[in-house]
Amino acid sequence: MNSFLVILTGILAACACSVVGCFLVLRRMAMIGDAISHSVLPGIVIAFLVSGSRDSVVMMLGAAVLGLVTVLLIQLFHQSGVQADASIGVVFTAMFAVGIVLISLFTRNIDLDLDCVLYGEIAYVPWNTIELLGIPIGPKALWMIGLALALNILFIGVFFKQFKVCSFDPGLAAAVGVPVALFHYLLMGLVSVTTVASFESVGAILVVGMLVVPPLTAYLLTEKLGLMIVYSMLSGSLSAVVGYFLAKLLDASIAASMITVAGALLLLVVLVSPSHGVLLRKLRQRRGLQEAA
Repeated sequence: MNSFLVILTGILAACACSVVGCFLVLRRMAMIGDAISHSVLPGIVIAFLVSGSRDSVVMMLGAAVLGLVTVLLIQLFHQSGVQADASIGVVFTAMFAVGIVLISLFTRNIDLDLDCVLYGEIAYVPWNTIELLGIPIGPKALWMIGLALALNILFIGVFFKQFKVCSFDPGLAAAVGVPVALFHYLLMGLVSVTTVASFESVGAILVVGMLVVPPLTAYLLTEKLGLMIVYSMLSGSLSAVVGYFLAKLLDASIAASMITVAGALLLLVVLVSPSHGVLLRKLRQRRGLQEAA
């Protein structure tokens, strides 16, 4: 039963990250998840200092607020003329540094387990349960990540056309009356919620990897956005299942094994993708040279 819960959590995290990750890949903002996962540190510390509690819900609320602040700062720098990747790098390193300073100033004598809060461990998911009216209703991670997945599917499903045109051609979207800035911040908000809801339980490595690797794998397999999202979710789910059993076989990190499998799938697609595959492209070039000769 515990194995099933861990695998299910990995699948839900992969699907939640894949839905929004496809749009990040298309917008060339794939590392925004990494930025959020690091820059929320001051939010966690401030939430602890204000509340005086290490309750994970309070800390996650502080992390969520700082995640949205991170998105706003990145967009502010980008609008000021700084390139998107540079904006992400500047903001997340600065915010992470602020968090380290706050820890060194105010929490040096307090047992604040930031490794657990920030980087999590998916193997502990079955034991971190929640109750409703005194009745256990299952692991907290399943509910948090499941809610994030439901929100992503709801908003992406309802506003699919708007997100699509904003990702491919923001100029056209603005010309036809689509509020580009609104949908940008809505997407970034979904990314922030997904990242914060996931990384406490499944780990930052898994969240950042699933935001990037399965969507990129799907990007190489199809040119249709709808299929890209489906392929991304399937790739992420397969990586979660196979990665879990690989971790059990090797007695290794579960999250790292899942991302390793996802990376192996991406490498396979890079080599043999029908439209982008390196090997198939070489074979077609060689065949063309032979026919020309």
